[in-house]
Amino acid sequence: MSKHNEHSIKEVIAQMLKAYKLDDRMAEKRLISSWDSVMGEMISKHTKDIFIKNKQLFVTLDSSALRNELSMAKTKIIKMLNDAVGTEIINDVIFK
Repeated sequence: MSKHNEHSIKEVIAQMLKAYKLDDRMAEKRLISSWDSVMGEMISKHTKDIFIKNKQLFVTLDSSALRNELSMAKTKIIKMLNDAVGTEIINDVIFK
């Protein structure tokens, strides 16, 4: 019996996502869902909305002091979030 046509489920799903150009969208969803664990509970409580558009992460916060603090740590936040996903999904964070 030949095994040259056998693939793992993981490989097949990865190929399918790539074929339908959904792999970037899935990575964006993983990045957004990792926000709470990467940033911590305190920041998570003050986050009202979060979405990605054109490789930019838009985060709406209910605290202007927190918004200012996070703005000063943009580079570190971008690196931590991209590392959590394992690929570069975002290149900027905009706090509103």
